[in-house]
Amino acid sequence: MRVITQQSLGGPEVLTVVDAPEPQLLPTEVLVRVKAIGLNPVEALLRAGEFPPLLGRPPFVLGWDISGVVEEGPLTYRFRPGDEVFGMPMFPRAASAYAEVVSAPALHLVHKPASLSHVEAAALPVVGLTAWQGLVDLGGVSEGDRVLIHGGGGGVGHVAIQIAKALGAHVITTASGSKRKFVEGFGADEVIDYAAVDFTEAVRDVDVVLDTIGGDTVERSLEVLRPGGHLVTAVAEGDSELVAKYEAAGMRFSGIAVDPDPVALRGLVELVEQGRLRVHVQETFPFERVADAHRLLDCGHLQGKLVLTV
Repeated sequence: MRVITQQSLGGPEVLTVVDAPEPQLLPTEVLVRVKAIGLNPVEALLRAGEFPPLLGRPPFVLGWDISGVVEEGPLTYRFRPGDEVFGMPMFPRAASAYAEVVSAPALHLVHKPASLSHVEAAALPVVGLTAWQGLVDLGGVSEGDRVLIHGGGGGVGHVAIQIAKALGAHVITTASGSKRKFVEGFGADEVIDYAAVDFTEAVRDVDVVLDTIGGDTVERSLEVLRPGGHLVTAVAEGDSELVAKYEAAGMRFSGIAVDPDPVALRGLVELVEQGRLRVHVQETFPFERVADAHRLLDCGHLQGKLVLTV
């Protein structure tokens, strides 16, 4: 089989396609013939050495989001050969998903809905699970809550808008002016152009803030929360000073360290099957053009996701 590996840290040019033996199955794992691979910003940071070394030093194979077809596995355990599946296996440990074949714990996968293509399914797990765990598991969003989602035009953001709406929330999001129609198309009730308006002056009495931006956005969000409100961040979870500041103000502060929760993954599938959730893929790239895909990933400011096809 072919895999995409790197021998050193650096720019997209360090990613190379090589031949490798197929992985060996362990008990409770299945072998998946991959059809599509979702790309995530954390992978670009790991490639460049700008993120804590989850995968150790090179050589390693990046990737977690996959959609494909089961080729082999325990016949009595969850899946059978020919089943179409998707998921985010192993995170934050190496799943080595930039590959034509991946071995994965069956528990970390679910059946792919017929309404999703492999490309769409591969785009969903990391962003969908991050949004779900932030809004449902940690945020406890419920009917009538006011929810502010920072970065609504990005991968996590556009999925989070839809999940919050499905929970019955009034959804406010920050986004660039060029993405206004994009985020409104996913159900945002209010859109704040962060380049033209200070969100702290435009919104008040928010129950839950979901942050996907980081920086001073996290600290400034304290100003818009109602008493007892809750900040959930996907990018500043380890900041003890911020935690203390929020707690001193009578607010809650939670960080998301996304994990491959099959219950949440099935929750996402249910929303997809109800027609209440879709994932936007900005562009697809063939497996061999992974470096081009990573160059676009490095640029940031994407609408939705990028996906490799295999």
